Amino acid sequence: MKRSWGEKCFQVFNYIFLTVVAATMILPLLQLLAVSFSSPIAAESKEVFLFPVEFTLGTWEHILQNEVLWRSFGITVFVAVVGTFLSMLFTVLTAFPLSRKEFMMKRPIMLAIVITMIFNAPMIPYFLTVRELGLMDSIWALIIPGLISTFNMIIVRTFFMGIPSDLDDAAKIDGCNDFRLLFQIYLPLSKPVLATIGLFYAVGYWNTFTAAVLFLRDQTLWPLQMRLRGYFISPEALAEVNLITGDYDFNTITLKAATIIFATVPIVLVYPYLQKYFVKGAVLGSLKE
Repeated sequence: MKRSWGEKCFQVFNYIFLTVVAATMILPLLQLLAVSFSSPIAAESKEVFLFPVEFTLGTWEHILQNEVLWRSFGITVFVAVVGTFLSMLFTVLTAFPLSRKEFMMKRPIMLAIVITMIFNAPMIPYFLTVRELGLMDSIWALIIPGLISTFNMIIVRTFFMGIPSDLDDAAKIDGCNDFRLLFQIYLPLSKPVLATIGLFYAVGYWNTFTAAVLFLRDQTLWPLQMRLRGYFISPEALAEVNLITGDYDFNTITLKAATIIFATVPIVLVYPYLQKYFVKGAVLGSLKE
């Protein structure tokens, strides 16, 4: 189909606009990466832009030997993996019955759930509830309080409602109960929407910060983002040496840049594997035929 001149101009504008937006997101990361491989003098004098100046691996050698940072990395990985799995499981188990026509209580329950999107729980009652549940200074405080996202649950519910009911009838004739119907028929058909909410949950858990501030007083349980904040407040803790009296291949500027890359790149690398499902899942889960 031949495109009109206006459509071609609009497409060119879109390409240019999206390229600029992508550049504004990628260039800061590339600049931080270049700083992390540059000498302290070059980083201090702000000579570094997109390529390292006086290339050195000293910063990364120091970062990768930091046991405290690795412990926080392990905690964040645990929270992201276990939290994403549990959140997806409970989101699916909540969305499935609410998508069934025969479930008589679905309307009042959905109304109650939607109200939570409009009126968030006040911070102090939220904190007191978590404390009374015995979750203070526990990794589970980073997972359980935010186990189900209302927005993600509604996306999955809407997706399930779009699956033809003929599949239900055929499965029930073959003797499927509701659990087999969900896990053997619905979930295999739901890869796009599951990948979408999985990415939402994983990013949320990876970047968890507020829950750590509220519920974790034990610094050995700090996730990566909380540790990163601590290093930015007290950069000498990240250096672990006296940079004034010693001659080192790094300083607080290069260490901060490397730590940001260390905390950001792992979750960014997940996206390409889910990209083919992401857009399709977001669209299918937001529309109902």
